[in-house]
Parts: sequence; C-alpha cells; structure tokens
Amino acid sequence: MSEAAQEESSVLAAIYCDPGECEVLSSSDSSITVMIQTKVRRTSEPDVRLRLVFDLPVTYPSGLPNISVSSGDLTRAQCEELRDRLLEQAGERRSQPMIHDLVLWTQQNFTSVIGNSIRDEKRLPSAMTDDGTWTTLLHLDHMRAKNKYVRTVEKWTSDLELTGKLMFTGKIILILLQGDRRNIQEYMVLQKTCKVDVDSSGKRCKEKMISVLCEIKLPPDHKRFPAFEAKEYSSISELEKEFNMAGLSNIFNEFVIGLF
Repeated sequence: MSEAAQEESSVLAAIYCDPGECEVLSSSDSSITVMIQTKVRRTSEPDVRLRLVFDLPVTYPSGLPNISVSSGDLTRAQCEELRDRLLEQAGERRSQPMIHDLVLWTQQNFTSVIGNSIRDEKRLPSAMTDDGTWTTLLHLDHMRAKNKYVRTVEKWTSDLELTGKLMFTGKIILILLQGDRRNIQEYMVLQKTCKVDVDSSGKRCKEKMISVLCEIKLPPDHKRFPAFEAKEYSSISELEKEFNMAGLSNIFNEFVIGLF
C-alpha cells in the first residue's frame, strides 16, 4: 500500500476509536480497505446509521478510492445516490488525504443530498417497503482460502443479524441468507468490495465469481434458520433434504438442482 494510505488509516483509527467504528477490512501491497461506521444526527428525525467502505489503491491519494455505502436505514437507491456524491467530492480532493473529510462532508450534507427522499420513503404504502424476512441464495464459483473465507462470512452475518447456511456439496458452494432485506444488501456490498479470498498466486483478492440465484420474500409465518452456520453435505440428496426441512423445496428445485 502507499505510505499516504497507511498513514491515513492510522489517523482514522485514532479519530474513530469507539468499538466497531473503524476497521481495516483488508491490507495488501496493492490496496487497503477501511470501513467507517458513523451516524448522521438529525434534530427531529431518528439518526441514520451509515457504513462507509473506502478501498484505497496503491496510487492513493492521486488515485481516487473506490467507495461503497450501505445502511439498514436507507434503500439501495439512496445508498447509491450518496455514494455518487461522495465520489464527486473525492474527485475535488484528489492528491490529498480525504477520508475523514469525506465522512465529515457526509454528516454535514446528508439532509441536502437525500433527506427529502427519506421523507418521501416514509409516505410509501406498506406494500412498497421491504419489511419482513427475505431469503437470498448465492452461488460461489470457488473458494481457495476456505478457513478465512468461512470466518469472514460468519462475522459479517453475525454483525448484520443474518441467519442461514454456507453450504458445501462437492464443488458446489452456496450461501443462503435470511433476514432483513437491507441487511442482506449490506452483506452483498461487503462481499463484493472486500478481499475475502486469494487468487491462484496466493494474493488476496475480491470475490468476482459470485452470482445471485434468487431473492424471495418469505411468508410472515415462515420460520427462518435460527443461526448461520457452515455445513458440508455428502450428497445432493442430503442437500435437498436440508432445503425441504427449511420449507424451501421450491428454491432447490428451481435454482439449485440445475447446478449439478
């Protein structure tokens, strides 16, 4: 990583020093990924919790960071809108340390950026919201650093209060997530932006070979998995039994069986 990125990550850790407020998600010779969790305080509305992830390239700060925004209090469109504005602000601060400045800018300008869309969102009828429990099924092409990968996925699902399974059946790897849809979306941001695996040369890399097989809202009376766990299955029939017992046989028949 660049000396500037290393110095700034140390400064950020000193500024955002409360537990879970700042974390280096990954670090290598080519980049460093820093996560900042912050709140936007509003006078007459509930606070908005934000998770900002900055991927600093080796050329930083002349090379701009990749930025992702996620929040259980915002829709995906609102997160993308805020991310686009942050990228614009990053461009105006090229060649100088900028992460702390971008976090401050977010806190100071949040309402002007998407405050109105939050108020409009609250007026939507309940049928238009994402309330309830969702199931998302992901397919991974491969997993080289299995132990580290599993630990990382278990940490993310715990932090986001998601349940489900990380399923291994021969060469087929599936991640089944259940929980609030926005938390699942936040998980997907982490999955795509953090260096969770290694490439063929052993260097840490981001997950590029992942596909979403389905996203389904569960009926209100459907029981979700009580926790998240990684599990090995010795056969297709054993995997099918897991889906059947969870009341998800339709997902298995429509999206899983064709992978074998």
